Amino acid sequence: MRKLRTVEMHRMTVEQFHEAQKMPLVVVLDDVRSLYNVGSVFRSCDAFRVEAVYLCGITATPPHPEIHKTALGGEDSVAWRYFADATEAVAELQSRGYHVWATEQVEGSTKLQDLSLPAVNGYAVVLGNEVKGVRQEVVDHCDACLEIPQFGTKHSLNVSVTAGIVVWEFARRLLM
Repeated sequence: MRKLRTVEMHRMTVEQFHEAQKMPLVVVLDDVRSLYNVGSVFRSCDAFRVEAVYLCGITATPPHPEIHKTALGGEDSVAWRYFADATEAVAELQSRGYHVWATEQVEGSTKLQDLSLPAVNGYAVVLGNEVKGVRQEVVDHCDACLEIPQFGTKHSLNVSVTAGIVVWEFARRLLM
């Protein structure tokens, strides 16, 4: 086996990305503190051609060197919007016919492997703060909750790791 060189991968340009059809998924970040996590989420969303990232509350917005360090330009390709509060973002998405899940451990959550996608205009997932997760007020406004099963001693994953796992599951179901 030989590793491919970048030019052999035929990646699209930022302009081509903007014009390309997107996966109908919006990733909502609720009070994410780490700019490196924000950048990593942008990078994963670029990889799977996610429609947009909504940055809410204390979540930093581009341009910022720390976001760029991990996004590697994903902040330029993926559309993004800022909302003062994630409940506003959830309401806006629901008004457009999106089904919104909080990614959180709650009573009655749906395990990620059991995800069923309703026939709607689009989908959104809310990811929470590195310490407190998705705020209860935001959970209350979502249509449902998704939970990533975990089998070790820890009960949480890094928010950017969670984003990658959840976005991959949507891509697997919607793009493949």
